[in-house]
Amino acid sequence: MASFKIEGGRRLSGSITPQGAKNEALQVICAVLLTPKEVTISNIPDILDVNNLISLLGDMGVEITKKNKDTYTFKAENVNLDYLQSEDFYSKSASLRGSVMIVGPMVARFGKAMIPKPGGDKIGRRRLDTHFLGIQKLGADFNYDPDRKRYEIVAEKLTGCYMLLDEASVTGTANILMAAVMAAGTTTIYNAACEPYLQQLCKMLNAMGAKISGVGSNLLTIEGVTALSGCNHRILPDMIEVGSFIGMAAMTASEITIKDVAYTELGIIPDSFRRLGIELEQRGDDIFIPYQKNYSIESFIDGSIMTIADAPWPGLTPDLLSVFLVVAAKAKGSVLIHQKMFESRLFFVDKLIDMGAQIILCDPHRATVIGQGNHLHLRASTMSSPDIRAGIALLIAAMSAEGTSIIHNIDQIDRGYQDIDKRLNAMGANIERI
Repeated sequence: MASFKIEGGRRLSGSITPQGAKNEALQVICAVLLTPKEVTISNIPDILDVNNLISLLGDMGVEITKKNKDTYTFKAENVNLDYLQSEDFYSKSASLRGSVMIVGPMVARFGKAMIPKPGGDKIGRRRLDTHFLGIQKLGADFNYDPDRKRYEIVAEKLTGCYMLLDEASVTGTANILMAAVMAAGTTTIYNAACEPYLQQLCKMLNAMGAKISGVGSNLLTIEGVTALSGCNHRILPDMIEVGSFIGMAAMTASEITIKDVAYTELGIIPDSFRRLGIELEQRGDDIFIPYQKNYSIESFIDGSIMTIADAPWPGLTPDLLSVFLVVAAKAKGSVLIHQKMFESRLFFVDKLIDMGAQIILCDPHRATVIGQGNHLHLRASTMSSPDIRAGIALLIAAMSAEGTSIIHNIDQIDRGYQDIDKRLNAMGANIERI
């Protein structure tokens, strides 16, 4: 298993361009199963989770052509339904959480799907109820085989209906949406997720011939169609990478430019970093972060401690809370980080405490960070990455620490960040893959 060896204390300089959005890629790649026609997708990130999903679709019989480093064509004309019964399908899809999103397209087009209990990050319970209840309301039957730990889904006919989602799940909304586009009649999804990833999926499906209205809101209306055609689609830049690079620049007192960020799609992410005192400037579609010797956390108007919490879009994405937490450790002032969605995502803070950060883990969802400003001198450490987002937070901490740190289990980081060591080394970092 690979590890990173990081020499801390080095400043970065120059520019970096974010990869394509991982979360969008997993959705739109699954959507190619909805049509036998050719679909071309560009700006696909070269990361483990996405590559595993592409490989899985190839094994299912999808004809895949790599046109250049980030562009693929997919043609799901001859999907092998028998392969879904194989042990090979079971083992590959079980290790990839994104594989759950093949259920909607498969049920919509073929009337059947098979999916094992999916894998992914170990960050607490990640329910599939929203996915399954929504697709059940469209007319599918779900059966769970406890011996083989897999779900079998069958639908003779999908029929549109009204549904109120129990939570604004991004992947749940995507899965239901892909099932609904070919259901008979009209489907109305209330409390739908409306992240840019979902908006992009809706735009792609509409380009394929779907009839989806309300895009960008939490109320989606889908008029079912009988068939979909091909299209060309380009994936947005990854907002999580953009946020990670902002935090990285602040922690290492670096002056960098983040190129081609799709600024209008970042929501409140830039302003949330400004609440920590981090200066950043929009220059066209780029973000410029100047050198800052220190940065100070704002307080609320009444003087009370700042709280940064995740929320459904247009609120702050939970995928960036780990980055905000580590960046706050080197700010002046205190902040409460409230991770509402996953009860295990903050458990990596013990590693930051060992490095010298002053953090109080209040409970599984909340941590109070007492930022020490320039008085904080993080110590190098040896640690292991528990999940993708904690992994990048630990990398940021190691890059700003004094001495040489080791991060094990970097496969977790590779799942979400493309060639992160090479790209950062080109800006002045010293990260060795061992």
